[in-house]
Amino acid sequence: MMTSFALLCLSIAIIESLAGILGNGIILAASSLSCLGSKTWPPYDMIMISLSSSKFILQSWNILDYLMNIFYADFFYKENLLKAAKIMFTFLSYSSLWFGAWLSVFYCIKVASFTQSFFIWLKLRIARLVPWMLLTSWLCSFTAAIPFTWHVYSVHENITAPSSMTNSSAWTTTRKENLGLLILICNAGISMPLILSVVSSVLLIRSLWIHTRRMQNNASGFRDPSLEAHMKAIKSVCSFLFLYIIYFICVLIIVFNVFSALSNADSICVVLMAACPTAHTLVLIWSNPKFQQLPPKIWHHINCHGRTACM
Repeated sequence: MMTSFALLCLSIAIIESLAGILGNGIILAASSLSCLGSKTWPPYDMIMISLSSSKFILQSWNILDYLMNIFYADFFYKENLLKAAKIMFTFLSYSSLWFGAWLSVFYCIKVASFTQSFFIWLKLRIARLVPWMLLTSWLCSFTAAIPFTWHVYSVHENITAPSSMTNSSAWTTTRKENLGLLILICNAGISMPLILSVVSSVLLIRSLWIHTRRMQNNASGFRDPSLEAHMKAIKSVCSFLFLYIIYFICVLIIVFNVFSALSNADSICVVLMAACPTAHTLVLIWSNPKFQQLPPKIWHHINCHGRTACM
């Protein structure tokens, strides 16, 4: 039976996810508008469309998952529904992690000032590489989610079957061990986006910090907008990295069922897992004027349309 603490955590997660859906909708709309009418899509907008759409779908799916846990728990834990929920969550979560990592890589390549030949090669070719990077992310996420088709079934059998039946067959034990190895191999690649995100973020912070120190040494004492922009960028990148690591840990805890379902620890992970993508989205909106300008434009358009209709 669901505890009051678990119910509170799921309610908080629903509110956080709703805020994330709204924020990702703003980013998705602004990035899509930038691509309309252009023959070639800018690589930054391609990454933002992929990231915001995957998070939009993920947070919508999470809300459905939380509501099912609250109101239809017995129905939700049937084999087929649990299997579909696990696969969808794994695929969408891993996709978001990959796209978030590519965003960090893109920032690093475009903003950081390194003179190594490989870095210059990437800077010149990043626009052509982005579509392949995004396609690879979808394929890796899909591949990592496939083993959970059998994993959920075996876990469901072990929960519902008597202990004498589950422990009597050596074949079942071997099958579970082989399945666990398959899941571990397929999901080992999920460490790649974490490595990419950490390395690119650290390199970008280092580059921005060195450039900021030089600007501070050459400052004339007046307020320098460029210096403030660099400090804002450093804060944004640090926030991205912090939120990314927390979200990565929470996703692995949920995917591999480290804690029992709806326990206190599991409920806290759910709240953190819902908060991190939303906070990441808010930081993206805060750091990009294009995303900040869209809501006032929409509100102005609605007001003008309303006044016209009243006349």
